[in-house]
Amino acid sequence: MREYLKAVAIFPSEYPSDRLELDTVFEARSSTEQSSIAVAISGREYLGPYHLLKLIRAGKATLVWEAFDPDNHRIAIKVLQRQHCNDKVEVASLRHEYTVGRELNHPNVNRILEFNVTRGMAYVAMDFFDGLNLKQSIRQSAQLVAEQYEHIVRQAGAGLQHLHEHDWVHCDVKPDNFLLDEKGDVRLIDFSIATKVKKGLARILPRRSRVQGTRSYMSPEQIRGAALDPRSDVYSFGCVVYELGCGKLPYTGVSADDLLNRHLRAPIPPLSAATDRFSQDFSDLVASMMAKKADQRPKSIAKVIEMLDDIRIHRRKSSA
Repeated sequence: MREYLKAVAIFPSEYPSDRLELDTVFEARSSTEQSSIAVAISGREYLGPYHLLKLIRAGKATLVWEAFDPDNHRIAIKVLQRQHCNDKVEVASLRHEYTVGRELNHPNVNRILEFNVTRGMAYVAMDFFDGLNLKQSIRQSAQLVAEQYEHIVRQAGAGLQHLHEHDWVHCDVKPDNFLLDEKGDVRLIDFSIATKVKKGLARILPRRSRVQGTRSYMSPEQIRGAALDPRSDVYSFGCVVYELGCGKLPYTGVSADDLLNRHLRAPIPPLSAATDRFSQDFSDLVASMMAKKADQRPKSIAKVIEMLDDIRIHRRKSSA
């Protein structure tokens, strides 16, 4: 087990003692500074046919730009940072994101338009969606999240279910990978580590999967490197639903190993103990999504949404 824990230690966590922030928003940069960055990236303010407008987010190996396409439509461009342009793993990750995303067409999934390499610079073009990710929304617009909680959960779930219907497991379901706009609309993003659901003999062959993900949201089978199916994303989505509901992660740890061991062995934290906003039925549903064993969880996100239709989510307000 320890070898799995060490393998995962290279991935970003979401707890204070070992935080690696991957989504810094460059809202404060001046237009002059943005232009100089554009020149540093592409030699001019164009990347292929796309006119780069504003740097909006930086990741570990990528930059995300707001841009215009040749028809003057606003889009987003995710491009590798210069120091990663020759990294075959990072290039393959971008290409894989396009491979997954090109199959998807759903209002709650951000559309991937193109993968290309221009002057040695790999990038994907995608729809531009003007909103914060849910992690940022929890911090900056907590009232919006609270007011539209059920709507957000249902939309996020619908986008994830669409991905599953195409036989992909997202493998990195977390608030950072859902965008939320001011109207309360949600889009699922980032398919760079999504994995195809194994079927037939491939499911039972003793082959360990590469361990990837974000520690605060990883399912037990994901941590162990086992074959994954949509129930792994159900677990991670349960962690997201918990966090959106009370503003806290379901599990934290003093070290990487400690956090992962909590996902593997610690009792499931009831949402009803963290906040009095929700009904016991809903708290029980969220707990079932975070069951340690995959066969004890709802079998799909579609089943989760179906169960939501049969219960009251929020507690009844007591009359004065």
